[in-house]
Amino acid sequence: MAQIHTNKSLKSIFGITLMAAALGMTACSSPTDPDVKARQDSMKSWGDAMGVMGDMAKAPDTFDAEVFQEQAAFLADDAATPWSHFANQEAAGNATEAVWSNVDGFRAEAENFEKVTAELNAAAQTATSIDDVMPAFSQVGESCKSCHTEFRVKND
Repeated sequence: MAQIHTNKSLKSIFGITLMAAALGMTACSSPTDPDVKARQDSMKSWGDAMGVMGDMAKAPDTFDAEVFQEQAAFLADDAATPWSHFANQEAAGNATEAVWSNVDGFRAEAENFEKVTAELNAAAQTATSIDDVMPAFSQVGESCKSCHTEFRVKND
């Protein structure tokens, strides 16, 4: 019996060591500029919310109106958060120089995102099926894609 206990302990230590190494590597690869980190954190949260709602779109029988409403409300509430973190051009991160050379275009994309997330939130609050929110959900996805096309560095 003692050998099995030792085996489990070694596995636990090995697992903890791997997790610590992975967290350390993640910390090393994180952006150091607070503006870059703030906007990336916000947009990652948006991606997570879109993923939850997107999973329901892919499997309509899993639609949970309350969860969808929460995610849509989060997007609408947070939609204005990252834009102030683009003020410093030295903190480019994954942003292209077009963010600063085409300020009006970037601002239009940001305003559109705020508008379409508000519309998604409004649709979600009375939705009883995924069909009720799909047009607005699609608009949010198109807004993300449109902005990333010009204003985000392409990852090969």
